[in-house]
Amino acid sequence: MSGSAYIGVDVGTGSVRAALVTRDGHVTHTSEESLHLWEPCVDHYEQSSADIWSKCCTAVKKVTQGIDVDSVRGIGFDSTCSLVALDRNFQPVAVNQTGIRERNVVMWMDHRAAEQALRITATKHEVLQRVGGVMSPEMQPPKLLWLKENLRETCWKETAHFFDLPDFLSWKATGSLARSLCTVVCKWTYSPSDGWNDTFWTAAGLEDLVENNYSRIGAETCRPGSLIGRLTAESAADLGLKPGTAVGASLIDAHAGGLGVLGSDVSGHHLPCENQPITSRMAVICGTSSCHMAVSERALFVPGVWGPYLSAMVPDLWLNEGGQSATGRLVEHVVKGHVAFTQLKALADKSGNNVYSCLNVRLENMTRGPTHLEQLTASLHVWPDFHGNRSPLADQTSRGTLVGLTLSQTLDDLALLYLATLQAIALGTRHIIDAMREAGHEITTLFLCGGLSKNTLLVQLHANITGLPVVLSEEREAVLVGAAVLGACASSDYSSIQEAMRNMSRIGHVVRPNPELESFYRKKYEVFLMLYRHQKEYIKLMNDGDLRN
Repeated sequence: MSGSAYIGVDVGTGSVRAALVTRDGHVTHTSEESLHLWEPCVDHYEQSSADIWSKCCTAVKKVTQGIDVDSVRGIGFDSTCSLVALDRNFQPVAVNQTGIRERNVVMWMDHRAAEQALRITATKHEVLQRVGGVMSPEMQPPKLLWLKENLRETCWKETAHFFDLPDFLSWKATGSLARSLCTVVCKWTYSPSDGWNDTFWTAAGLEDLVENNYSRIGAETCRPGSLIGRLTAESAADLGLKPGTAVGASLIDAHAGGLGVLGSDVSGHHLPCENQPITSRMAVICGTSSCHMAVSERALFVPGVWGPYLSAMVPDLWLNEGGQSATGRLVEHVVKGHVAFTQLKALADKSGNNVYSCLNVRLENMTRGPTHLEQLTASLHVWPDFHGNRSPLADQTSRGTLVGLTLSQTLDDLALLYLATLQAIALGTRHIIDAMREAGHEITTLFLCGGLSKNTLLVQLHANITGLPVVLSEEREAVLVGAAVLGACASSDYSSIQEAMRNMSRIGHVVRPNPELESFYRKKYEVFLMLYRHQKEYIKLMNDGDLRN
């Protein structure tokens, strides 16, 4: 290829993906490598930092095969916000009772620290205002407290460096111990203006992290996309790139998706966000989980929604981040757990399509007369919190609910349950948007990316249920483009994140809401909210008094 290029590396829950991206944001080559994942017990999820780095190197080598690596001007990494433990020699430290050092990563979706998160929330410390008032077990302080309380001798005392996974990747590439503002602000309670808060860590029972200017969790920070360093001779050899290649300060994966979509020029598409600031847009990054990213010019505090975080995604703008802890994972759980899945899989294999495409076609064939496909679930409702509620309720005790089941176990029943689950995910997005609007956000347009955004039915449901147009990028791998933006900025080919966003993202397709379904979804949303209220009533009833009476 001719001209400048950048590498974007995205470490997701189950795989590493890499892309070679041109200066104007076109993805020319991609590669994907599967990751090992261990689930030793309920709510414990672990990975290996050595495995992750190895797969990063393999993926990058594949996308640069046959090209002149001198053309690669920069590289950027994004990943899940998982916790990495290394000793003073930068070797893995086991984060499990079995002492298996290879498994040194507590994954983002690991909820082992739910009780520690409740205790930290109970401190009511002022820093909790920046996480919606509630500490989530998916953030790093409760995970650290769990390690201290449960693995004090084997992990806590031995670990010299606790990294967020995006920062581990930039350290591995450059040797720099600096942390990205994205990770430490969003997942560790760091303040860009005030730094670490000693009183918070003491109140949380983690006062030993204050020692040596917080050297174990990050004494130095930098803005996403800034030059954090250059590839060392060792990392360049691992990646198959040129030593000295610029490396951008990293991002959490969802935030990279935000960079990859929010800067698109919408001129001529007749969208409500046209000629409006970027603050009128929301990025929804939907994969294993979903994140809802919106920025504002002033700090907006949204109960149950993370943030406001200054410069955590776009420099000088405040970020609020809503989310759903299980979306793609929930759909997979519901579909694969149904008795008719074997029949569905055989049908998909015969047709050459994936199981979700087959279900979408099945639903179309089930529609009769004036009934719209989406109205098939008028008597079937799902509350989707199978892995707790991240936003806007911030209730990790919330659980999934199904209402309207029958004795039938046919493929049609699976299709209806699949549809109701997708609707519940989109209704959850509406719930988050309502909370953010009530706090002052003026969201008029959704920008979707991530693996689930490739499901045309889910995209249409988001438009119909929220009543907002949904924009899909020309490059469907928007998260990888966002990672490449970091490399482009680090190389100084662009002067700012905002300039790179404008030049490296474009609209591909717009999906508009169907106004005929507004009344149906107004009622279904009311039922959706009732499901949670009723669940809390059931729990209260069962917890009141003697259960024998």
